[in-house]
Amino acid sequence: MLRFILQRALYAVPLIFVIIVAMFTLLHLIPGDPVQALVGDYPVPAAYRAAIEEKYHLNDPFLLQVGNYLASVLQGDFGFSYQNQRPVLGLILERAPRTILLASVGFAFAIPLGMAIGVVAGTTRNPATDKFWTTSALIAYAIPTFWLGQLLVMLFALRLGWFPTQGIGPLVSRAHGLDWLLEKARYLALPVLAFAIHEGMRFARIMRASVIDTLSQGYIITARSKGLSRGQIIRRHILRNSSLPLVTIAGYAFGSALSGAVLLETVFTWPGLGLLMVDSIRLRDNLTVVGVVIFSALAVILMNLVVDILYALLDPRIRTAG
Repeated sequence: MLRFILQRALYAVPLIFVIIVAMFTLLHLIPGDPVQALVGDYPVPAAYRAAIEEKYHLNDPFLLQVGNYLASVLQGDFGFSYQNQRPVLGLILERAPRTILLASVGFAFAIPLGMAIGVVAGTTRNPATDKFWTTSALIAYAIPTFWLGQLLVMLFALRLGWFPTQGIGPLVSRAHGLDWLLEKARYLALPVLAFAIHEGMRFARIMRASVIDTLSQGYIITARSKGLSRGQIIRRHILRNSSLPLVTIAGYAFGSALSGAVLLETVFTWPGLGLLMVDSIRLRDNLTVVGVVIFSALAVILMNLVVDILYALLDPRIRTAG
């Protein structure tokens, strides 16, 4: 098992290298001037431009910049954000818990929701019920998260006034204990709802297909011949065996969510990695952009590694084949 884990981890090294080179290349091709973005709309004196380019090595050759950055990353240094005047790693570590909170709570609702809809649609004997849930899940999943988030804001925040429109909390708060948790929950509710609906419908479609496949297996026919009720068959056989494909999908989706739900965080002004990425691209804070992308890649790779390990534990043939 240790050899299997090490093999999967080593596969990530060249991938990270390619990602860094690709990001540096794309950022150099994007129109815009980092020094002008730092100054704003004011004219940039030549002496000031030269000083900034010298300080942040913006005038170094491309390959030298890439090489220096790779050496810094190996030492745990993700560079310095000239827009925020802080180390990039500090910015990422500050924003990452907020994105992790949003993704974790969102998945805590999305997975049960998707499993419930998938089981109902897959086990029903009524074609109309199956068609209703399948069509509803497809439509809900097809709705862009930023548009869904705006609809939720318009309904629950602006019209009904139940929840705040954006942010992670009030500017000044004197709440403590349970009141503090409830206060945070009000700000978290709408982004979590948008996240759970979108991801839950993805899980519902996969769960339904897996349930239908499980129902065709011989042990289900045997269970029915033994006189087990529909509820017993679902609890003992269908839920356990049909949930295995969700391991792969949920692991990949969670890894992607940890990289920052860019559109969702932008709609709700949720100060996570997604919003940090958008702001950094707009301000041409290149090292911050690269740092967030590396963190995103590591999150996806880590979750894929966890999925591989889970599958290897469930099916020894996978690790012997690797």
